[in-house]
Amino acid sequence: MSNHKRALKTSYRASPRSIRPLYTGGPVILTRDGSWLVTTMDEEVLITDVESGAAVGRVRGDGSAITSLALSYHTSPPTLVTCHMSTTIRFYPLPDAGSQSTASSSTSAPLLSYSRQLNKAHTAPILVSTVSPDSTLLATGSSDGVVKVWDTAGGYVTHMYRGHGGPVSAVKFWFNDDRSRMELWTGSTDGKIRVFDLLDASSRSRTGDGSAKAKSVLTGHESVVRGVDVSTDGRWAVSGGRDKVILVWDLEDGGLLSKKGKRKGTSGPRIVQTILAHEQVEAVGLLSPDQPLQGSTKTRLRCFAGGDQGLVRVWDVISGEEVAKMKAMEGVDESSEDEDEQRGVINVLYDESSSSLISIHADQNIVFHSLISGSRRQIIGFNDEIIDATFLSTDSETTSPSHLALATNSSLIRLYTTDKLDARLLSGHSDMVLCLDKTSDHRWLASGSKDMTARIWGPSFADDSDETRWECLGVCEGHAESVGAVAFSKQRNDRAVKFIVTASQDRTVKLWDLSVLDPDSTSNSSTPKLRSLVTLRAHEKDINSLDVSPNDRFLVSGSQDKLVKIFEIDYSTSSSGAKGGLKLVGTCKGHRRGVWTVKFSRTDKVIASGAADRTVKLWSLDDFTCLKTFEGHTNSVLRVDFLTHGMQLVTSSSDGLVKLWNIKDEACVRTLDNHEDKVWALAVSADEKTIVSAGADSLATFWEDSTEVEQAERNDAVMKAFQSEQDFTNYVALKDYRRAIQLALAMSQPGRLLNLFTSVLAASLASNEGESGGAAYSGSRDIDEVIRTLSGLDLTRLLKHVRDWNANAKTSAVAQAVLNAILKLKSPEDILAAFDSTTRIPNLDPADTIEGADDEYQGRQRKKAKIDTVGLRELLDGLIPYSERHFARLGRLIQDSYVLDYVVGEMDGGMFGGEVMEIDGGLEK
Repeated sequence: MSNHKRALKTSYRASPRSIRPLYTGGPVILTRDGSWLVTTMDEEVLITDVESGAAVGRVRGDGSAITSLALSYHTSPPTLVTCHMSTTIRFYPLPDAGSQSTASSSTSAPLLSYSRQLNKAHTAPILVSTVSPDSTLLATGSSDGVVKVWDTAGGYVTHMYRGHGGPVSAVKFWFNDDRSRMELWTGSTDGKIRVFDLLDASSRSRTGDGSAKAKSVLTGHESVVRGVDVSTDGRWAVSGGRDKVILVWDLEDGGLLSKKGKRKGTSGPRIVQTILAHEQVEAVGLLSPDQPLQGSTKTRLRCFAGGDQGLVRVWDVISGEEVAKMKAMEGVDESSEDEDEQRGVINVLYDESSSSLISIHADQNIVFHSLISGSRRQIIGFNDEIIDATFLSTDSETTSPSHLALATNSSLIRLYTTDKLDARLLSGHSDMVLCLDKTSDHRWLASGSKDMTARIWGPSFADDSDETRWECLGVCEGHAESVGAVAFSKQRNDRAVKFIVTASQDRTVKLWDLSVLDPDSTSNSSTPKLRSLVTLRAHEKDINSLDVSPNDRFLVSGSQDKLVKIFEIDYSTSSSGAKGGLKLVGTCKGHRRGVWTVKFSRTDKVIASGAADRTVKLWSLDDFTCLKTFEGHTNSVLRVDFLTHGMQLVTSSSDGLVKLWNIKDEACVRTLDNHEDKVWALAVSADEKTIVSAGADSLATFWEDSTEVEQAERNDAVMKAFQSEQDFTNYVALKDYRRAIQLALAMSQPGRLLNLFTSVLAASLASNEGESGGAAYSGSRDIDEVIRTLSGLDLTRLLKHVRDWNANAKTSAVAQAVLNAILKLKSPEDILAAFDSTTRIPNLDPADTIEGADDEYQGRQRKKAKIDTVGLRELLDGLIPYSERHFARLGRLIQDSYVLDYVVGEMDGGMFGGEVMEIDGGLEK
């Protein structure tokens, strides 16, 4: 039992790899090295590390929609350019690599500040923007057909162009190596492409009014031009539009083609190839000439494009032959009315550093396609409300999960890898998925849906890929309403799962036979329909939760009718088939509102239940009585599970909190706070080292067990405190006052610091130090020397202590002496700079930040930092009134001292200098 006590968990910390919403539609860009993905989230911009999924930074915006993004590398680190619907342009310096590592240890991304803002950059909303290859120029195109070119360093307009008959839909810079040819290509909704010469003086803003003519006007598209690109040698150009064609232009052969195919006399680019895309092209670009491509050995010029069919395709530009096709991820939300629009590609990015194409889809998913291996990785931009979650594993022998399954407001199940958060979508349900469960070996997944069915999913391993997929093994059909709860049997027969139990809004519970399913086969041509062994009306209201006991003998259910019911399971198999039955054996009454969750203990004969009455109750399986009640949540308890050999509970609630409880003393040992809405889902890994909480805020937080880490930190803190105490004593004994004062400030021990100042000043006064070798401002030259060399943070801390000492008449003398020295030895500029440096830092110093610490811990550290440092106004408000009071008191004491001098003077030879009256003899006559 003592070993179990030592193993009790006391803390979990939020991991930076948590799944958070990062894209809700709009522009998306990638940094030049492919390491950071910049996406739009409503009216904000989020910067995410592609490899780890950690948040690097975020931009709040100006309150209007963000219409375009661009990256400029004229600074180091690069600058993010955001264009807003309000026609504002902002420049945000991105964090450097050092701050990236600091941000990755926190669950919240740091807020970036803009360095420049251009108000009213256009008279109409900006739709597209791009930065020149040398990052010296920024081009923006607006909905009124105006194109402006800006100097990125100075923020002023260098060129302005008019002429398009509609909104600008595409912009592209092209410079040759020696900058003798500098062009800006623009496309518009009028179907025309205009090429502007940036070296033409008439187009410059200082000399022109924007009426400069285009160098060339390319006509060939019949609809909106969505993309244009030029080869590195300047010989070829490609353009794509919503007229479902990709045009290849020869820029040197001269002679435009007429509609009849005859060569016109005018010189200029001509169409040499028309590629039928058979879809509205939303993005087009050219690959690097030496870009390797899977299945192709040719090094000819190739272009890529994406459109409304959800495909990314690669063509040979010269021959017009399609050389590669990359499909989007499987899975379309069948409950949505716009299935075709979900598949659509709205943009494609080319990352030459990783040889990848990144497709951005209308369903807010981002897919990375490797051009070399053909592998894919998907990032889900927005999960909406997460309803349930469970861990899965491809290896039944390990306790570490490999995947996390999420059920959201969708018919698609999200399946994430736990290491890189690579996502897949499981399609099969035709309506919203409401619940999930896993088998005891974490390999099989069950899902219940609003389509009145439950599905069984199993892992499938492809021969030609390391990727693991889950495919549907069987379907449970028979309920009359939504399936809201599912529960697998915990034991197996010859490696096969025995049964599954489902519950529905039709108030019935069904027992399904799974022994017919082969655990190693997922290649069925048609998904088999499973047989129901028994159907039982279990409750009078919706059934919210089910669980099967570890020995498969009992089933527990929780319902909106406030009851927890226990059923005995009678399941057996024979040569004639499987048989099953359910028998009610007990009812647990005590909750005052509907029961949301129930769970069997894996070690004891008890059941835990959570309800809308904000309580968690522990029930005995022997007599079905309530053993304990846990109170602490301020809203409905939605999920509960057992930890640490059944000695602890973890719960989630509608109040957005996750709580860790000790069952023995009914105490909440830790509250985990990282959500802003209901926490519907709670999943615990087999080794209990990781807990995932997810909810209505679309956030899935990974909580890592930090019990041992925090215990080690506490031990280190005790050792450091002991060492500091010893060092302080040694410094005082050696009269090394400088180090002693600095250590006392760092230890935040104002009492010791006051005693030190008092003793040093007293010793200096006794030795008449102020009268020898020049007066000390504080009364001690040692203290003066320390104050002269104090850092900004130590100076603000010392002034805070001086303010506190000054409030007490007994210690005000020391406070005034130290304050006098500070004002004499530090200039007003030094004091202002010290306060500016301490109040301007929004986060902890990286050296004081503990990697992996949760927000609660970091909050305590920030609160402590705020206590250690105060604002200058607050400091003065505390110093001035008491100093004036002490000054007035000293004035009164000085006045009183003159009265004393007068009395003493009179005693020496004043009014008592004559004859003395005889008191005993009476009055002198």
